[in-house]
Amino acid sequence: MTEHISTTPFGRRPMTLGMISSQLAAKKGKSETAIVHKWHVFQHIKEARQVLGATDRALAILHALLSFHPETALEAESELIVWPSNEQLMERANGMPPTTLRRHLAVLVDCGLIIRRDSPNGKRFARKGRGGEIEQAYGFDLAPIVARAEEYKSVAEAVQAEKKAFRVAKERLTILRRDIVKMIEAGIDEGVPEDWRRFQQAYQEIAGRIPRTAPRQMLESIGGEMEKLWRVIRELLETFAKTKNPDANESHSGRHIQNSNPEPLFESEDGLPKKNEAGGNAMAADNLRSLPKRELPLGLVLDACPNMRWLMKNGEIHHWRDLLAAAELARPMLGISPSAWCEAREVLGGQQAAITLAAIYQKSDQIGSAGGYLRSLTDRARDGKFSVWPMIMALLRAKLDASKPPATQSGRDPAEPQKPPQGGGLQPSDQLRTPLARWQK
Repeated sequence: MTEHISTTPFGRRPMTLGMISSQLAAKKGKSETAIVHKWHVFQHIKEARQVLGATDRALAILHALLSFHPETALEAESELIVWPSNEQLMERANGMPPTTLRRHLAVLVDCGLIIRRDSPNGKRFARKGRGGEIEQAYGFDLAPIVARAEEYKSVAEAVQAEKKAFRVAKERLTILRRDIVKMIEAGIDEGVPEDWRRFQQAYQEIAGRIPRTAPRQMLESIGGEMEKLWRVIRELLETFAKTKNPDANESHSGRHIQNSNPEPLFESEDGLPKKNEAGGNAMAADNLRSLPKRELPLGLVLDACPNMRWLMKNGEIHHWRDLLAAAELARPMLGISPSAWCEAREVLGGQQAAITLAAIYQKSDQIGSAGGYLRSLTDRARDGKFSVWPMIMALLRAKLDASKPPATQSGRDPAEPQKPPQGGGLQPSDQLRTPLARWQK
């Protein structure tokens, strides 16, 4: 009587073409008398699990099934069926629940990693002969591990090559982005005659198309665009270095400090009468002590410096971190060096430094050297002689004065209380009237 080997699953589980394909591959492997190291093949399967469609839980079960086979070297002609019970599998799979075990066993079958050899009643067991040899076994056939070992190895190598290519593309894009940003900053700091704002916009347009998770092909494509921009900027800087500054070298790296005493821009801050140095210092100290102790509200800062909204997407600044992000974008546009900005943040703090830069950006058309001006304010803040309140109040007062009709700005008695403008002009809220009134005196 010819022995029949089960090829269909027990119970309600259906037969699929994928099962037939796995069985054909296992049958072919037996004819080739291959011998493989089961843990080496398992490692290849782990590396290729995403391509094969296997889950982490399914691989944990496969590891348990392989552990039930006594031999490390699996031979195609040997008995490759194991028949552990569900309880034994759950124990070796770190206490996996029964429902999870059954679900991921089905995943292993669907992926073609194992073949079901079910008995007539669905039980797993082995029938042995008089000499103790196994005559018939029902359980899970590991033949695909041997038959498809080379395929798993090839897929694992392809996956590793793709991971390496992705990592190289990502590293290349990161380095290009860093180089472009720093070269633009160098061009601005060194006074290279170019439209650096155009290069910043070109960089931001390319960088803005990088999604949070991107495939390798997209990273390589964007990296190619970044490299073209990198080459253009690099050639400009090299040409300028050769023609304008041929003797430049690393030893000439002393920090260049521009004029740190520009024309006074904020009347409330720099317009104090200077009868003598001692008197001026005393008046400045008294003025700072009279300022409000609480921090400036973000809404007040944005009212005084509305240009900062132009730098953010959709003009939205809802938190202090948004203002700081806008300040990071405004810094290179103003020609402020990274060292000056870093020093300002260390002395003033991130929030106060962002407010200071916002005020400078608002009046950038009247500032000859924004970097020098920021350094001057940083030095004053280090000596306790600077506050952001006068800058913001001065901007608000200028905005209020600009909104008044011409008739109200001339011929008014200075002693007469100022009335709010009529006809839709800018009217300060009750919250702002007290600080505005104080700075208008």
